Amino acid sequence: MTEARIAPTADVDPSAKIGSGSVIWHLAQVREQAVLGEGCILGRGAYVGPGVQIGDRVKLQNYSLVYEPAVLEDGVFIGPAAVLTNDVFPRSTDVEGGLKRDGDWTAQGVVVRAGASIGARAVIVAGRTIGRHALVAAGAVVTRDVPDFALVAGVPARRIGWVGRAGVTLREASTGSWRCPETGEMYAEHDGHLSGPI
Repeated sequence: MTEARIAPTADVDPSAKIGSGSVIWHLAQVREQAVLGEGCILGRGAYVGPGVQIGDRVKLQNYSLVYEPAVLEDGVFIGPAAVLTNDVFPRSTDVEGGLKRDGDWTAQGVVVRAGASIGARAVIVAGRTIGRHALVAAGAVVTRDVPDFALVAGVPARRIGWVGRAGVTLREASTGSWRCPETGEMYAEHDGHLSGPI
């Protein structure tokens, strides 16, 4: 792997760890203690909060916001202007009117499992988990955990189908059996969950 490339206008804290071959574009910010794996791309204006853990070959598109303590596994895609939030009950001030600081609330990170994709301008509510190879449609608001391989859309997001590892909508081959039209891989559905390829 080659050395990481960081644009001169990017703001990367010295305590952050950047993997080899990663590219950080203009105006992106990587905060203290964040970890970025190998071969990642952070687009213009992307934000990675303190202590966020990002795996290998992850893409954060322009102006996506990943707040701490999020965990993004290998091969995750975060679309332009998508937001991974971290505060279930957001308030600027406490009940006495004082400005809230770090110790005044508990951050709950979003977990995005390997190979999952979050569409442009989607919002993931604090503490939710996006399953392996799941696909969150553009503009969706995710308020519940998303199962592996689920295709979710809407406000709030609901499952509208299944996707395979290629990200293509699966077609039902028979009851409880789904096929990827691109790869031919087969998946099995049981009790609202998909497993595979089988």
